Amino acid sequence: MKRVGVIGGGQLAWMMGDAAKKLGVELVVQTPSSDDPAVAISQDAILANIDDAISTEILAKNTDVITFENEFVNLDSLSVIENQGVCFRPSLKALTPLLDKYHQRCYLQDLGLPVPRFFAVEPGENLASQIEELGFPVVLKSRRHGYDGQGTFVIQDLASLQEKLNSNSTNKALSQGLFLIEEFVPFERELAVIAARSVEGEVVTYPVVETQQEQQVCRRVIAPADITPDQGVEINAIAQTILNKLQVVGVFGIELFLTATGKILVNEIAPRTHNSGHFSIDACETSQFEQHLRAVCGLPLGNPALHCASAVMVNLLGYEISQSDYQSQRQKLATIPHTFVHWYGKTESRPGRKLGHVTVLLDEQNRDVISTIAQTIESIWYPS
Repeated sequence: MKRVGVIGGGQLAWMMGDAAKKLGVELVVQTPSSDDPAVAISQDAILANIDDAISTEILAKNTDVITFENEFVNLDSLSVIENQGVCFRPSLKALTPLLDKYHQRCYLQDLGLPVPRFFAVEPGENLASQIEELGFPVVLKSRRHGYDGQGTFVIQDLASLQEKLNSNSTNKALSQGLFLIEEFVPFERELAVIAARSVEGEVVTYPVVETQQEQQVCRRVIAPADITPDQGVEINAIAQTILNKLQVVGVFGIELFLTATGKILVNEIAPRTHNSGHFSIDACETSQFEQHLRAVCGLPLGNPALHCASAVMVNLLGYEISQSDYQSQRQKLATIPHTFVHWYGKTESRPGRKLGHVTVLLDEQNRDVISTIAQTIESIWYPS
């Protein structure tokens, strides 16, 4: 039986649990807290920070291969372990150009892939002249550790930008050169695609989805996205290029913008399983989590196709500080036909925290029906 080490113990690692059982794989997670979701599905969980290299060495001795649930890792300390023969999938080389968002943008641009215009914020530089090319609004982004809208700010004018950069919350990061500025893309829709690459170099892609965000946090995912065949071909080619150039082994999530003129731009790459692929657990022949384990264990990749006409996934986000498990709301959600409720078992709710998700399978591709179902779910979940 293969033993896979997972650095990180949140819901993405937890959702690998069922896939691991199906494939006869044991998971061992390294995560800081015994309350983290994936501790429940781990054999001999290692309770330590994900950047604790000594604990990762222990993880390596007890597993056949190590993979990642999130990208907030210290590559320098992991490189020492990799040089001792430990197998990381994806490799640290594949992660290196991606963890810093500025470096990621530069890498994608060097590959000739379409990205928004951008530049790094350097202390003491004249931002006004650089921003003049982009025009306001602009997007200010933290180069590391930003997710679910954290570290991302839409800025309307120069005064607001200077205020944000001079504030206590960003001052330290700015002094270390940890921000980038990019053009604000007036997109028509946000899209995403999950792609997987095997040890042998086979690449498969899931149906392109539409993601609907509020305050930079994903609220809903619609599969498949309403795009043209040519746009689908272009997105698949982008995914193939990224995974093959990086020689990835595993699953990546790729977020994109679709502009009003039909242009596709790459927004960000998540070098792991991704929220935009959660629909695949219930709607696809092979879930993104099974696919990831198949890839890192050297197994043949599975079929990523939908086994229904369409699906909608709605995130259940925290809206208060509480210890509730929201049992009554979850029971109401479960009464919606063809619905699957996934609860992550987190012990604390707080505004914006991902507590679970709901996926509904449909036998038609009707945007009005999808919108109505999403609104029904949210009316049950969120207080009026």
